[in-house]
Amino acid sequence: MSGWERVRTSSSSSSRSPHGMGSNAFRELPNRIPSSRTIQLGRVQPQAPGHRTVFCNDRDANLPVRFKGNSISTTKYNVFTFLPKALFEQFRRVANLYFLTISILSTTPISPVSPITNVAPLSLVLLISLMKEAFEDSKRFQNDLAVNNNLIDVLQDQKWVSMPWKRVQVGDVIRVKQDGFFPADLLCLASTNPDGVCYIETSNLDGETNLKIRKALEKTWDYLTPEKASEFKGEVQCEQPNNSLYTFTGNLIFQKQTLPLSPNQLLLRGCSLRNTEYVVGVVIFTGQETKVMMNTMNVPSKRSTLERKLDKLILALFATLFVMCLLGAIGSGIFVSNKYFYLRPNAGDEGSGQFNPGNRLLVITLTMFTLITLYSSIIPISLYVSIEMIKFIQCTQFINKDLRMYHSETNTPALARTSNLNEELGQVEYIFSDKTGTLTRNLMEFFKCSIGGEIYGNGITEIERGLAERNGIKIQENRSANVVQEKGFNFDDARLMRGAWRNEPNPDSCKEFFRCLAICHTVLPEGDESPEKIRYQAASPDEAALVIAAKNFGFFFYRRTPTSIYVRESHVEKMGKIQDVSYEILNVLEFNSTRKRQSVVCRHPDGRLVLYCKGADSVIYERLADGYNDIKKVTRNHLERFGSSGLRTLCLAYKELPPDLYESWNEKFIHAKSSLRDREKKLDEVAELVENGLVLIGCTAIEDKLQEGVPTTIETLQRAGIKIWVLTGDKVETAINIAYACNLINNEMKQFVISSETDVIREAEERGDQVEIAHVIKEEVKRELKNCLEEAQSCLSSLSGPKLALVIDGKCLMYALDPSLRVMLLNLSLNCHAVVCCRVSPLQKAQVTSLVKKGARKITLSIGDGANDVSMIQAAHVGVGISGLEGMQAVMASDFAIAQFRYLADLLLVHGRWSYLRICKVVTYFFYKNLTFTLIQFWFTFQTGFSGQRFYDDWFQSLYNVIFTALPVIMVGLFDKDVSASLSVKYPELYMEGIRNVFFKWRVVAIWAFFSVYQSLILYYFVSTASLTAKNSAGLTFGVWDVSTLAFTCVVITVNLRFLMICNSITKWHIISVGGSILSWFIFAFIYCAIIGKGNTYFVIYDLMSTIYFYLSIIFVPVVALFGDFVYQGIQRWFFPYDYQIVQETHRHEVEGTSRARLLEIENQLTPAEARSYAISQLPREISKHTGFAFDSPGYESFFASQLGVYAPQKAWDVARRASAKTKPKVHRKNDS
Repeated sequence: MSGWERVRTSSSSSSRSPHGMGSNAFRELPNRIPSSRTIQLGRVQPQAPGHRTVFCNDRDANLPVRFKGNSISTTKYNVFTFLPKALFEQFRRVANLYFLTISILSTTPISPVSPITNVAPLSLVLLISLMKEAFEDSKRFQNDLAVNNNLIDVLQDQKWVSMPWKRVQVGDVIRVKQDGFFPADLLCLASTNPDGVCYIETSNLDGETNLKIRKALEKTWDYLTPEKASEFKGEVQCEQPNNSLYTFTGNLIFQKQTLPLSPNQLLLRGCSLRNTEYVVGVVIFTGQETKVMMNTMNVPSKRSTLERKLDKLILALFATLFVMCLLGAIGSGIFVSNKYFYLRPNAGDEGSGQFNPGNRLLVITLTMFTLITLYSSIIPISLYVSIEMIKFIQCTQFINKDLRMYHSETNTPALARTSNLNEELGQVEYIFSDKTGTLTRNLMEFFKCSIGGEIYGNGITEIERGLAERNGIKIQENRSANVVQEKGFNFDDARLMRGAWRNEPNPDSCKEFFRCLAICHTVLPEGDESPEKIRYQAASPDEAALVIAAKNFGFFFYRRTPTSIYVRESHVEKMGKIQDVSYEILNVLEFNSTRKRQSVVCRHPDGRLVLYCKGADSVIYERLADGYNDIKKVTRNHLERFGSSGLRTLCLAYKELPPDLYESWNEKFIHAKSSLRDREKKLDEVAELVENGLVLIGCTAIEDKLQEGVPTTIETLQRAGIKIWVLTGDKVETAINIAYACNLINNEMKQFVISSETDVIREAEERGDQVEIAHVIKEEVKRELKNCLEEAQSCLSSLSGPKLALVIDGKCLMYALDPSLRVMLLNLSLNCHAVVCCRVSPLQKAQVTSLVKKGARKITLSIGDGANDVSMIQAAHVGVGISGLEGMQAVMASDFAIAQFRYLADLLLVHGRWSYLRICKVVTYFFYKNLTFTLIQFWFTFQTGFSGQRFYDDWFQSLYNVIFTALPVIMVGLFDKDVSASLSVKYPELYMEGIRNVFFKWRVVAIWAFFSVYQSLILYYFVSTASLTAKNSAGLTFGVWDVSTLAFTCVVITVNLRFLMICNSITKWHIISVGGSILSWFIFAFIYCAIIGKGNTYFVIYDLMSTIYFYLSIIFVPVVALFGDFVYQGIQRWFFPYDYQIVQETHRHEVEGTSRARLLEIENQLTPAEARSYAISQLPREISKHTGFAFDSPGYESFFASQLGVYAPQKAWDVARRASAKTKPKVHRKNDS
């Protein structure tokens, strides 16, 4: 035992850093495009010393190791780290760091403004952000508190004692009752069920609701009672904590025996116990070291493209600020001279150095810093917090509550899991989609099969039906009258039903085929042991469909124990005879993505040892025995035929094992299973020794029907300018036919197919030299890519060339992603209208996504529903998870979650497009109002000798962004709508404006900047020049604070009215926000000037309002300032309209409203509370009014012609003709009342 003591001592240091490797495996993927397929995603290998030792039922022995406690914390902060950590997060933003610097500068003598000018808005923004962080973290803390204080039974002094989860320690023996959750990762010792079996549900872990079986080791079945369990003393030697949910390597040292442990004995924290009274287990991993907690890694941080461009705009504002300050500083250096000696402070006074003509360099430097603090308002401090608030409300109130994206059958609404990427949804150009469960329903039905070279099954698939329709052929499906109807079984062929297979020419093959279906699986039966009432819990819908098929063929699997499978076989020995047969399960060689097959070694009642194997045709055919060439060839043809019909295929094979061969192999299997190092690799190597020389029985064909609305959705998205790529693990023929059924590919397209199934590659593979195979495939792929690229360029050069489609399989893709060929592949793919990648691995999905994301710099979206789609979802700019039947791992890794693929159209074309338009307006409007406000101060500097004299009162400047102009920005970010949701889907071409980034180009920013300069000149010089002769009621001329207050009033009115001009729809909320903002200024001015502002601004507003000049100024100055914008918008809308403006004019007479017909079905299935909310949403409300001009816009012919693919250039006379044309008469609606 001295070795164990050394392990115990060394593991104390290793257990403190158990997960240093795992979290990086995911993070590195999006940052590079690896070309090797040997890279594993998310697999954490145990670190040195490679294992930990747990002493069971002995807290004193485990004490020196100092294992982590079972208390968990998911909070970002604690009491001590909240302020420093949260402030650090805030000051990582350039704008906040800039304002912190300005606030510090404003406390120095060179600052012309009070520190409150910059400190107040910065403090308010930080306060709001910190309150948001604290609120979110308090929710996490409350959840942690509730979890940590759950009670569990722990064995102490030969009795079960209830204590909180947080007090559970490694090595404790605990009891978990039925429907209870496991508080830590446990080694199952005993169960109240026979043979140590228990059933667990892992929905909290991976979203899968099907029950999974776990079983205790036979040696520990008896340790069930507290008296017996207290006698249990053993040592567990296992891997270090890691985040791999489906692997576990360890040994139990018990009674001087070493017993291998596998995932079948591990009960993970977060799972719940089902159909079992209680289980007893030993705690292996606790708290943050449990597998579920080590999987709570953050989804890779994503920033939208528009947000990154916003950073560039902020940098442009910094550059503008620097130029303004530099001009003012140089002007100050020139202006300061002895001529103006009477304006200088005394030599000993504070700040006198800034006006000393003897040291002009010092003057320029000090003035530079002075002007930086004076012009600091050019950077919008509240921009980030406003955008965060807008995005958060967009997600929680609009996306999450949209009935158009609510799936009533599963009661699943859309879910925005992040608010960072709303506007990114409006700019997606490439969609990468999984097939199974995403485009299809993942509801598998056994449809056809091939046994002994004979096809069985008479049904017609959706793909075949769609293919016939495209060719103008009508197909009539003749279903048998007594066909069996059951979920998972849609087979129609009387030759195999009710024992009729005995009359077939190959009855022995049929019998082995059915036995393979009934035995080779990991399905769990549930409920009564009768064919009508039994329910199957399967790891995948495919497995359930195969077992259901075996049941309907007369081989009814009804019971499973850890060592046996019970099958009720009908018509085997003679017609009508039913017998229960027990098959002893000796070994299970499990399925994984590398093996692509599953095998079971069983002992028949007559003592025969048989290995049954099922898997992908590519791996099964490699392992078939020599000979039987006819059935191999015929079955391969059947596989291709099934694939062309869109069916999912599996090959079935078996092999009889001689007892001596099996005994020698089983020893190697047990040795590999007991290994702590590379157990999976060794098990795969041992499996290769027995999975050869197989006899092919036949193949199965399962149909996975398309989801509702998939073809229409794909067609709509393609019209929107989005290119769709399908990345699937299916065969080339299956993938092509699914693409046809989805309208992704049609007969008018020119198809490029790059496949490894060519004669040249087959010949190289037959020779078996791996180096030669790799060289041949790479050269073939290079040649094919070059030929396809040349042909594509010739097609694109012709005006009437066809659209292009590329189909490539995984083997070729592996070489095409090589750095030397990657650019060629990218160029070819980008020229194609659709791309289908077949037989691809999860890693290749992520590589293809990264190729387009980084190589083409296009905005990408990945959508999938399974764990194999996680890497692809995380690699894209936007990840969308389908909450389907393959668990919730895709959803947990995604940015947005929807229930059906068809909802993607609404998510992108409606919410994505609206969010993009709104955020663009918010950013440009912020830029405009701050630049206008600061430029007025800049023009004032020219009249003050560049001295840095402030124009605005400190409080006016502080509250300009956070109160007087804040609310309208929120309104445009939430409620602005150019066209309705129905029109957004009706005209998907509108989405192209987002792809082209029409509304956030430098040209757009330049136009806003031009009008900022124009308006600032009007606002400053009109007010200041006219004020030269203006007098108040006391007969005094206006002073600088009178002029500045009047100018500030005009600025507030102008920028708020300018807000109304940019709105596409004006509702009561827009009016309230604008009116409220202007009113808030006057209320503040009345209070501040009379009570608070005892200095320069005392009673200023009252003096101003006593003159007629004030009222004339606040009316005419904003009108003149906004006149240029009005003219520009009229010219732009008339002569250069955007696409959405054309649609507005086309439908301007239509009343916008919700289509009740579209929501009728949903409305009927709502709960009372939902129905009430829906009814309230349908109440009459103010109809949105489109702003702009009520006349037909020239250019609509070109717009609608472009939808049809026809180029129709505008003619000059079209403008005059349409401008003079009479508009349609207004349609008067009848008054219902």
